[in-house]
Amino acid sequence: MAQILIRNLDEKLVGRLKKQAKGHGRSLQAEAKRILEEAAPDYEEVWRRIDRLRNKLKRSGRTFSDSAELIREDRDR
Repeated sequence: MAQILIRNLDEKLVGRLKKQAKGHGRSLQAEAKRILEEAAPDYEEVWRRIDRLRNKLKRSGRTFSDSAELIREDRDR
């Protein structure tokens, strides 16, 4: 697995990260990893999950209207 080194972090920032990590019950490293993962999401996986959900809803026989038209109507008011 790859590693990353970030130099010259402000001590106050590190202190805030440690406090945040403690509040979440994680180590500083785990907290930094979580922050980075959220900052750079795997959009391909997100779209695969969306497609699986759409297919599941289609198979269930339920239909949903396109909300874009409703939003446009609401904006035009």
